[in-house]
Amino acid sequence: MSAGADSAAGELQAALDPGLAGAQDRPVDGVDNGFVAGYRVRFDEAGADGLMRTSALLRYAQDIAWRHSEDLGFDRSWYTERGWWWVVRSVELEVLAPVPMGRTLRVSTAVVGHRRIWARRRGEFRLAEGTLAAVASTDWVIVDEGGRIIRIPGDFGHAFPNVELAADIIRVALPPEPPDGATRLAIRVRPQNLDPMGHVNNAVYLDWLEEAVIEAGAPAAATAIPRRVAIEYAASAEPGDALEATAWPADRSWWVRLARPADGATVIRARIGPSGG
Repeated sequence: MSAGADSAAGELQAALDPGLAGAQDRPVDGVDNGFVAGYRVRFDEAGADGLMRTSALLRYAQDIAWRHSEDLGFDRSWYTERGWWWVVRSVELEVLAPVPMGRTLRVSTAVVGHRRIWARRRGEFRLAEGTLAAVASTDWVIVDEGGRIIRIPGDFGHAFPNVELAADIIRVALPPEPPDGATRLAIRVRPQNLDPMGHVNNAVYLDWLEEAVIEAGAPAAATAIPRRVAIEYAASAEPGDALEATAWPADRSWWVRLARPADGATVIRARIGPSGG
């Protein structure tokens, strides 16, 4: 490689490396809010193949959303004083490239739009050379201490300028009842699955969904690149809950329903399939 090419490559990497501390940014054209930071893929975030687990992308998307909020003054104490919390209602994640352990991802986020009671964030995950490794669209709602969804306060519209969306919240419509041969996997909520809100973390559900698909004998479907994962969080699992994941193939995809047998409540509806499908 020539000296000029070396210099150009160095300038590109410098431009793409935001540092681990993070900073305000405008990652989405036409949206006047955003945040960016570097995340190094840790040993425990990778699987036996040496690649980042899919759920780690959701963990990063969640973490950088909180860091963006904190940077603008909406930290944990702000929410605790009011008894409000943002929770994920649904997510669509497109995985476009493998991410090896030890690589640093440039992760960016911006609130790209809202409706009366929910807001959508876009997250982008780029490798050092600029390759887009994944994109996440996450729909969030605010709940009070009783778990009731509340209208988004006006403070957020000023701090996170964005447009009112015409689109609906992301939903997953499962096919008709699963066939008799559908795979069923028993799951129990353990203490380490809980986050600071005392809820099962949204990324944990993705680990369970992929486990159900692998248990069904389709490990390639859970790791194919590119692939698209859509998850609708219909209810919250509680500490100690016994759950059952049902997985079956249809329409070139794998569908998973996570339910609570004790009361029949559906907790998760999800689809794992080809990108763009």
